[in-house]
Amino acid sequence: MELRQLQYTLQIAEEKNFSRAAEKLHIAQPSLSQQLSKLEQELGVKLFHRNTSSVELTHAGASFISHARKIMDAVEQLHQEMDDISQLRAGRVIIGSMPITGSHLLPYVLPAFKEAYPEIRVTLLEDTSLNLEKLTAGGGTDLSLLSLPLQEPTLTYETICEEKIDLAVPPNHPLAKLKAQPGGIKLEQLRDESFIVLKKGQGFRKIALDLCRDAGFEPQIVFESNNIETVQSLVAAGMGITLVPRFIARAERSELIPVYLPLASPVPSRTLVIAYRKGRYLSKAAEAFIETFKLTMKEHLRDEDENGNGTQG
Repeated sequence: MELRQLQYTLQIAEEKNFSRAAEKLHIAQPSLSQQLSKLEQELGVKLFHRNTSSVELTHAGASFISHARKIMDAVEQLHQEMDDISQLRAGRVIIGSMPITGSHLLPYVLPAFKEAYPEIRVTLLEDTSLNLEKLTAGGGTDLSLLSLPLQEPTLTYETICEEKIDLAVPPNHPLAKLKAQPGGIKLEQLRDESFIVLKKGQGFRKIALDLCRDAGFEPQIVFESNNIETVQSLVAAGMGITLVPRFIARAERSELIPVYLPLASPVPSRTLVIAYRKGRYLSKAAEAFIETFKLTMKEHLRDEDENGNGTQG
């Protein structure tokens, strides 16, 4: 059994199509089919059900793929560790990120990282929190920007920062007149409001719902969206209210802007972290990215405090 055969099998399983897999692997389709047949003969089992339209894993194939992923990930970690020791190359790092949160934070972090480590190649993968956790646990990313709590028990993390959570309401909402209310808005005041929230699979959805439940009520959800930007547009259009992480609150240049209100003490927040799989070797490139992220966010938060950039209205 050769490592390239594992790589070929993983690609076929991902594409579920020999032609696309061969194209991604930059080899001829007959060569790919020949290598798979050779592997199946060696193992004494069929790894795929083949038909004219698609390719599906057999029971044996599913077990093989699970082990093959672990083997290829271990090989990659070994390469990274040896490269770090020999310093034969600067390295690379695969970063997973929640799309909207990443769009607000990575423009600060990536340029700083590129300036400090110009030879390190960064690959960015964007997905939902739930999918990112699975990717990170399976070695699909070296690191992922996520928020606590994590659902995947095989992950560990380093804390980046605490991000305050604000209330967003339509401009004509009665609560909008209470922007200067001393002490902020109490969550209990939102008991009878209509909420717009993110769909399942988005980490902030659970945070928002848990905050309402901790305040003693089940939020009345009228709309759901996969995108926090859409949620804010619907709020601005008068369809309901929502809770928003402060980094994601819209700038005044946006066309539809809710009114953002601070919440009462203790002000709720979410913890942003860089997560990675427990026991996974972290390359020097990955360690450098974590340290750059921490330092950049510390400077960014200090600048915000000095400039008085709190909740937007």
